[in-house]
Amino acid sequence: MSGILVEPYTPAEAAAWNDFVARSKNATFLHHRGYMDYHADRFPDASLMVRREGELVALLPAHRTAGGIGSHDGLTYGGFLVSTRMTTPLMLEVFAETRRRLAAEGVGSLTYKTVPHIYHRLPAEEDRYALFRHDAVLVRRDLLSTIDMARRPPPQERRRRGAAKAAKHGVQVQEDPRWEEFWALLEHHLVSRFNRRPVHSLEEIRLLQGRFPQSIRLFTGRDAAGALQGGVVIYETHEVAHLQYAAATAAGFASGCLDRLFLHLLDEVFAGKRWFDFGNSTEQEGRWLNAGLIDQKEGFGGRAVAHDYYRLVP
Repeated sequence: MSGILVEPYTPAEAAAWNDFVARSKNATFLHHRGYMDYHADRFPDASLMVRREGELVALLPAHRTAGGIGSHDGLTYGGFLVSTRMTTPLMLEVFAETRRRLAAEGVGSLTYKTVPHIYHRLPAEEDRYALFRHDAVLVRRDLLSTIDMARRPPPQERRRRGAAKAAKHGVQVQEDPRWEEFWALLEHHLVSRFNRRPVHSLEEIRLLQGRFPQSIRLFTGRDAAGALQGGVVIYETHEVAHLQYAAATAAGFASGCLDRLFLHLLDEVFAGKRWFDFGNSTEQEGRWLNAGLIDQKEGFGGRAVAHDYYRLVP
């Protein structure tokens, strides 16, 4: 017997789950049950808790899928969440016992979404080695554009010219509580340009922002009359300021509002952050790169970090 016990999460364990997330070396507020459970109706929970001799050593945020379980389609990143005491031999045991349990339950496959290393407080890639040892198959690779803020490349001159143009037009940037106004702009922007809607509804983002006010932040640019020109939503974690949403009006695009906003965030608001993450620029399971989108991000100094997805058959 390995002494490893893998059990399903239940709501009675919410306090223990959240306490572990707060202490984990690779978890963020997205893994708090207050965030995860807002869309439990769309992602039926199949999360696992792993103990060794009674001590909680790992969590796996997960939901049921048609073919098995996933970790986790409702979150930007998933995978095993571990404490600072996690070791590679222990992770190998955790994978082996998890795999045995899933096989015994008839689970067809585990789709495993990793936590990119920039979100780790300490190195936490024991799971990558365990995935390799258990013959997991890489099924998707997204590409994040990130800035190491201590070694930040200079932005392209055209990005600085855009920001200067916005300043000349009187665009003022600030943190803003007017979520309804920005959400209307964001929905129009995404539908008109990409024929899709935000992942979150206004009601959902207001709920989550109310639960995590220090972590979910809105910044906007407005003209001299106070009219909204553009805005960005930032998810701030311990290590990373992550761009969740961005949108601008036609006038905002013409004036360089987003250039001014991004440089304000990079030069001032998050200058002391370890990483800035502009997010993903790939589609079709990573097979297609949006060249225009990544060009903008790299123009601010963003450089590539891979975000990998694996499939493991128990």
